[in-house]
Amino acid sequence: MNLEYFLEKKPLYYNEIDYQRMPRIYNKIKSSLPQVKIIHLVGTNGKGTTGRFLATALYHLNYKVGHYTSPHILEFNERIWLHGSNVSDSTLEKAHRDLQNILSTEDSEALSYFEYTTFLAILIFKDVDYVILEAGLGGQHDATAVFPKILTLVTPIDYDHEAFLGSHISDIAAQKLNAIQNNAIIAIQKHGAVAHILQDIQAKKKIKVFSIDELLESEDEKKIIILSEKLSLVKYLENNLRLSISALKFLNIPYEIDSFTNSKLFGRLTQFQKNIYLDVGHNPLAASSIVKALKNEKYILIYNTYKDKDYKKILQILQEIIKHVEIINIHDFRIEKNVLLYEVLTELEIKYATFKTIKKSEKYLVFGSFRVVEAFLREYNE
Repeated sequence: MNLEYFLEKKPLYYNEIDYQRMPRIYNKIKSSLPQVKIIHLVGTNGKGTTGRFLATALYHLNYKVGHYTSPHILEFNERIWLHGSNVSDSTLEKAHRDLQNILSTEDSEALSYFEYTTFLAILIFKDVDYVILEAGLGGQHDATAVFPKILTLVTPIDYDHEAFLGSHISDIAAQKLNAIQNNAIIAIQKHGAVAHILQDIQAKKKIKVFSIDELLESEDEKKIIILSEKLSLVKYLENNLRLSISALKFLNIPYEIDSFTNSKLFGRLTQFQKNIYLDVGHNPLAASSIVKALKNEKYILIYNTYKDKDYKKILQILQEIIKHVEIINIHDFRIEKNVLLYEVLTELEIKYATFKTIKKSEKYLVFGSFRVVEAFLREYNE
């Protein structure tokens, strides 16, 4: 059975997660897995761009590097980036066959979509110098947390996935920060509770935690200013760049401005066309970052949302920069019912319609999730 068909049989999302399954199966097969240097990424937003900045720099500095990110927008290969490009179908199929030989049939069937593909990525990255491994949901109990890491990068932590991580920021922070094994670099945080939770974890686990400012020097800051202009980075992407450079400093790896050529990850406030921005964000923190980046302009928001997102708060935040909302149709059981979304839009006094076409005279922001961006790209490219 090829990989595509095999993964189609596994649901992408679950109402409940067995947190013991991944550690249990990892312990059974770890002797058959490659031992690689892993840099782990946890946090709410910014993991993908931070990881790609770091992976790209390492690649241009002549290191063999793999970057595991999720979810994908159009094709699965986007999740596994190896030596400067998305992994090939043939490499995926070979790793799938190898993994099938390592796992028992029972364990192969039991693993979730994300758990299985995490093992798949590790096999593909067997000969690399560094693996940049991005957590999917959470941290401590995430499938990526079972592997030994040399460093953890913590991006900003905020509210998201409350059904799994908890409804209080202290609960969410504890889930993510408990993934740290030894060394960590933490980005600037908006919630004071994150620092308090981190202090407790530091004391209990005897881990070393660095702030970005402890690692960056004045020469680094000068390079970051030049890079931000060269790459046209908005503030939150510049912060992700700073976190990635702090990792290079921790590793004692010298870098140059050219090390970050072609390092921007598609779908993260990407200017797709002159009048169209795409962003895969789906939570209040992402919405706030976009408002700061796009303020003083008005956009038609092409939007839809999952049921479990705080979409009222997201729309309230975005209201400052949107003219009206156009709902893009998505066929997915997790998507909120249109009638409930209409009620919130009416309550917020935001005009809305169904998305049909792009007008050259208007400016657009496509936002709401990876699925929203995927649906838009498929419709736009037809």
